[in-house]
Amino acid sequence: MPGTKKLVIVESPAKAKTIAQYLGDGYEVQASVGHIRDLIEPKNLPPELKKGSLGKFSVDVENGFEPYYVVSDQKRKTVADLKRALKDADELYLATDEDREGEAIAWHLLQVLNPKVPVKRMVFHEITKDAIEHARDNTRDIDTALVDAQETRRILDRLYGYEVSPVLWRKVGPGLSAGRVQSAATRLVVDRERERLAFVSAAYWDLLAQLAPQASSDSFESRLVRLDGGRIATGRDFDDLGTLKVGAVSLDEAAAEALASALREDSTTFTVSSVESKPYTRRPAAPFTTSTMQQEAARKLRFSARQTMSVAQGLYENGYITYMRTDSPALSQQAITAARTQASALYGADSIPEKPRVYAGKSKNAQEAHEAIRPSGDTFRTPGQLEGTLRGNDWKLYDLIWKRTVASQMADAKGSTATVTIAGKTTDALAEFVASGTVITFRGFLAAYEEGHDEERNESAEPAEAKLPALAEGQVLELREVEAKGHETSPPPRYTEASLIKTLEELGIGRPSTFTSIISTIIDRGYVTPRGTALVPSWIAFSVVRLLEDYFTELVQYDFTAGMENDLDRIADGSEKRVDWLNSFYFGGPDYKGLRNVIDNLGEIDAKTINSIPLDDLVTLRIGKYGPYLEVIDPDAAPDAKPRRVNIPDELAPDELTLAKAHELIDAPVVVDRVIGINPENGKEIVAKNGRYGPYVTELEPEPPASPVEPPASPVEPVETVDPLTGEVTEKPKKKPAKKKSTAPKPRTASLFASMDLATIDLETALRLLNLPRVVGQDPETGEDITAQNGKFGPYLKKGTDSRSLTTEEQIFDLDLQGALEIFAQPKYGARRPSSALKEFDADPESGKPIKVKDGRFGPYVTDGVTNATIPRGETVEDIDFERAVQLLADKRAKGPAKPKAKKPAARKSAAKKPAAKKPAAKKPAAK
Repeated sequence: MPGTKKLVIVESPAKAKTIAQYLGDGYEVQASVGHIRDLIEPKNLPPELKKGSLGKFSVDVENGFEPYYVVSDQKRKTVADLKRALKDADELYLATDEDREGEAIAWHLLQVLNPKVPVKRMVFHEITKDAIEHARDNTRDIDTALVDAQETRRILDRLYGYEVSPVLWRKVGPGLSAGRVQSAATRLVVDRERERLAFVSAAYWDLLAQLAPQASSDSFESRLVRLDGGRIATGRDFDDLGTLKVGAVSLDEAAAEALASALREDSTTFTVSSVESKPYTRRPAAPFTTSTMQQEAARKLRFSARQTMSVAQGLYENGYITYMRTDSPALSQQAITAARTQASALYGADSIPEKPRVYAGKSKNAQEAHEAIRPSGDTFRTPGQLEGTLRGNDWKLYDLIWKRTVASQMADAKGSTATVTIAGKTTDALAEFVASGTVITFRGFLAAYEEGHDEERNESAEPAEAKLPALAEGQVLELREVEAKGHETSPPPRYTEASLIKTLEELGIGRPSTFTSIISTIIDRGYVTPRGTALVPSWIAFSVVRLLEDYFTELVQYDFTAGMENDLDRIADGSEKRVDWLNSFYFGGPDYKGLRNVIDNLGEIDAKTINSIPLDDLVTLRIGKYGPYLEVIDPDAAPDAKPRRVNIPDELAPDELTLAKAHELIDAPVVVDRVIGINPENGKEIVAKNGRYGPYVTELEPEPPASPVEPPASPVEPVETVDPLTGEVTEKPKKKPAKKKSTAPKPRTASLFASMDLATIDLETALRLLNLPRVVGQDPETGEDITAQNGKFGPYLKKGTDSRSLTTEEQIFDLDLQGALEIFAQPKYGARRPSSALKEFDADPESGKPIKVKDGRFGPYVTDGVTNATIPRGETVEDIDFERAVQLLADKRAKGPAKPKAKKPAARKSAAKKPAAKKPAAKKPAAK
């Protein structure tokens, strides 16, 4: 019999803990920890289904694209716990996020739990007492259109990936993947690198003059803009091939220096020819959407997109900010009032405009929350009030969100911009200079916040605040200094995470909830590597993009990918049918050629062409299985001679591989094996080599003496066998004896230290390397040998089964016994390399054991001695504080231990249709 408790299910343990505080004793709040089920891998389908229309994708493409879902092994315990909790409940509240993924999680929970009690869909955009109580009292039904949109997106990605990825495996390399949005994002980064590769720099010069009113110390800087009426060229006047556009005059160094010298002559006069003043107004930026928050956190806080969303998730779940996945910059009336009240109190009554500011978003997407990201509640907590509560990255991001929200409701910054034109007359030329100065007379929103900017190309961003002295037309000025200055045009800047997110949003590729996963995927797949803040594509990404452009042209077109997003939006608002759209996309229709048709008509793909980039007639870049290399044809070699191969350094970015750089690599002296000397102990030759894993030394074994010629082996005599029943005699050859394994000793080898050079290493050093590990001495208490050696994870000391890391490779040779004993006297994790950056915190509230951050084999992790939680990619050890460590451990406990994969996992077939949108509790959901 049902109990008297109401069961509330959310996604995360942290969110469950916060909500439970507001709902009280009559409610039990549990976490599903994300999705509880997903499409099964085709290889794990029941045998009888593998040969049918389900077999390829786990989606029945011939029968309404019905998916085959399964509860994952990792979620079986979670589902069992939720079912037990449901037995004692008289109502079920599905309180997952109000976006497509959250709606889908709620629907899957309904399908799997199959509740016999009333079900209510509870949604909210902030976790405050008022918001939770309002959501509890204003529930709705599950939005099946949103579920359809999420399911369509999941099936679309499965079809796209499972059809296109195998082509990449065969023609480019194993383990690669293609995806609806990841391929478009990769193409953006590759296209930018192609632009940089094709870019030709152009040099140009201008003049900077320091001028001042006569008998005044107030000098100011001005720039040459015209010479004898002709406009002086700037970077924007050159195209990407270094060609000067029409309508500008380019100065070279000689002309610029000659003009500067002429202007320094006493006969030159400088006169103010015009003074213009214009009002200056600047509006505040809109409140944060998901993408603008990610962009600004990258610019100002150096956060990755993944790190930003991880921190924002924690702030939301703990009740500090509103829902962090939204593309709407609009604020509720409650938030507008709170922001205006706070701005007025902190910055003065004149800091807010007469009427509230209203911001409207460009997107009509139905999947996202309908308010900007802002501090929660009807009264915002200032960052100062939370300094003792929030720490580290949590506080930094909250501070950024608070400032942006408050500033968005503040008044415009106002001032004036003065532009002065100065004529410098020499005996032969008229040089015109311009100086500008902006004076802010009313700071307005700038008192709270100023938006950051991405790298600009060949132009300046917002004018900086600067003041010019009072000047009048016709006024004579003095020249204090003039300098000829050279410049070079700059190539298009590489994408950063911030600028890539901005471009994806502008093109309509992906949605706020997917930007983080898009960037994470292309980095994890090895298509893109972060270098500082820049995203650098790998050569393998060039091959992947080229294949997709040549054979799947439509799928990587930016407008095509954006169009798919719009189609999913129409499914989400109910104006498009899921099955109709999937049929059109896969089999072909009015708007799509049909992915199946494209795959069936690919034709022959030449893998060598796809993985080759000719640099000139004799040099070709090849992208091989083990990385890129140059293939060089020797014109004087024999026709059947193999081309020479030249490795490309790993650290060389694609745009740095110019033709000149390629020939520099080709012409570099070839490193050959170098004989260092003879080991005096055994007479063996010591050689320095450069191997696949770096430089090393080895001790060559002498060639074995030639063995005497053995007589030919006698033929194998047959063996007669007699069948006991028939008496028939048959002959079988004797088995040949098995070959003996070689007993020749393997030569000793040792890698060089990072500080050593293959070309200069001497015999003494080589012998010391070969004789490692070195016995430092014996432990005076146990008598065990203490050895110093180099391992896979760096230099270390070893004593029996105990080990300690060393900070440098040189310590292997230099450390004495006393130093080794001191290191072993330290705690096990106290003397690690600086990169470990370990931390210790108070006891975990659940286990009661102290929390530590340790550096493990696979990276840093948080542990309380019972549970280990890996620190997510994008977060550093320095980012982890006590609250974050507790959250990571709680999330890991909720997921439960990883279980081995079952050979035949029990699968639950999906329902044939969604439960009725009205009164989901009135009757059992229709079974699929």
